[in-house]
Amino acid sequence: MSPIDSLDSDSEKTQPPVDTLRHDTPLGLYATIPQIGDLTQQRPRDGENPLAFLARLRASTTPEEAVTFTAFAALPRMAIWWGYECLRTMPDTLSADDRHLMELVAAWTADPTADNRHRTMREALWARTRSPATFLGLAVGWSGGSIAPNDPAPVPVYRAPRAINSSVLSCLARADLSRRSIHLARFIDMAETLFRVH
Repeated sequence: MSPIDSLDSDSEKTQPPVDTLRHDTPLGLYATIPQIGDLTQQRPRDGENPLAFLARLRASTTPEEAVTFTAFAALPRMAIWWGYECLRTMPDTLSADDRHLMELVAAWTADPTADNRHRTMREALWARTRSPATFLGLAVGWSGGSIAPNDPAPVPVYRAPRAINSSVLSCLARADLSRRSIHLARFIDMAETLFRVH
């Protein structure tokens, strides 16, 4: 079951609220994880909510910044699920190795245990290429907790979002130039789901 399944409006059961974003405001996000500022030209405004900032990025001359903002703004599990869904919309860009990594990413989003996280990280670290699926696997490994089973060092908070951003944007770069804007629009449409339920 994906982390977004509880957002299904057709569910007959009452569900507790689902947190999807790290911060209530984009300004809070930029203050807490300043590394996002290295990757975006646009900056949030006072009083601007996450959905409004996402819409402004989408309408800008650099709409790819909406991908970057989503990768950093969403909580790691939600952001990785979103990245996974983005990659799934472009199956022609995935190799057999990528599909194996995608299975591991899906297993972790359904059951985010330390064992699943470390298994996915190990596969991503030893991958033959740094493909979009490899970056997504690294994001799982850097999503929280210790960096490795025998290394208690915490993972810097910016590493997972930066890997998710690399995953989605490198996947987009593999698309035919004439279809990139269509894929980007689809990615941002999916991102809006996370911002609307916050």
